[in-house]
Amino acid sequence: MKTLHVDLGSRSYDIQIAPGLLDKVGEEIRKVCPRAKRIAIVTDTNVEPLYGARVEDRLEAAGFDTGLFTGPAGEGAKCATHLAALWEAMMHFGLTRTDAVVALGGGVVGDLAGFAAATILRGVDFIQIPTTLLAQVDSSVGGKVAIDLAAGKNLAGCFWQPRAVLMDPDTLNTLDDKTFSDGMAEVVKYGCIADRDFFEFLCAHPSRAQLMANIEHILYTCCNIKRSVVEKDELDTGKRMVLNFGHTLGHAYELAGNYEKWTHGQAVSAGMCAAAGLGVSLGVTPAQLPGRLEGLLKALDLPTHIDCTAEVYAAAIGHDKKGAGEDISVILLEELGRAVAKKMPKAKLLEGLQ
Repeated sequence: MKTLHVDLGSRSYDIQIAPGLLDKVGEEIRKVCPRAKRIAIVTDTNVEPLYGARVEDRLEAAGFDTGLFTGPAGEGAKCATHLAALWEAMMHFGLTRTDAVVALGGGVVGDLAGFAAATILRGVDFIQIPTTLLAQVDSSVGGKVAIDLAAGKNLAGCFWQPRAVLMDPDTLNTLDDKTFSDGMAEVVKYGCIADRDFFEFLCAHPSRAQLMANIEHILYTCCNIKRSVVEKDELDTGKRMVLNFGHTLGHAYELAGNYEKWTHGQAVSAGMCAAAGLGVSLGVTPAQLPGRLEGLLKALDLPTHIDCTAEVYAAAIGHDKKGAGEDISVILLEELGRAVAKKMPKAKLLEGLQ
């Protein structure tokens, strides 16, 4: 088992990575939630048939009473309506302040379950069991939980650190190729912002078979980079912003597709390419870097360009959480492996995208 410790004082926790870990979740959760009697397992219609009964069985073997709450799969589940329904279901289940919530699934499940855990009874313990690549390398770590609003993605949320993150790489074997590629966009991001050697490793191992043969190394590397950044800036006011490379413009592409046409990873992929091109035009990014980035993303079957209108760009940038007044911090690459936050007027960013 590979273990990373996220050092946040009283909010510290471990990230555990091991094949077969799904069969040990009961004993691992008992270690971090010794007083809990009830566990509310939040999942979706894609994941529940695969792992719902298995996780329930392991939790019950560890002495927990379990409730399985299955919502619809997809970004549409991350809304106030489903959040309120989840609150009510948790109360009907008898959840108390010494009990816990488990997120079993991808990023949408983690965000929704985490926000429910953070707010029900003014906060209960929360455990992440991510089952997609995107969730394992990114969204399950760091404590960001949220739901979407009509105005944009993740606009209502908070920071609520999990008590543990339990990753079983074997769950990735059930992903289709599109969902696997979706997660690889976030993997590439980590190489871009913090580890040139890791970027080169990905270029040398672009096939799914090659990546899965090295998956524990990939998960550990990504989570270690995020751990390091989160420890320095838990609440995303400074250094943590670099984790959003490709996301400001990516959120515009998700909005352009009404959160249905483009997955998060596809949008981030195109967003990274757009940010790399913007960086070149601003004299920050080396001219040869966008081509290298595009080559890797194409090898991973990810888009390098998505059409977007000026109106949609303006709407997404206007609500971006990295904005302050009329300015916004845009994440650019000074070189492969090093990102910086460049503050500029939103109007200048929009002009540079035309």
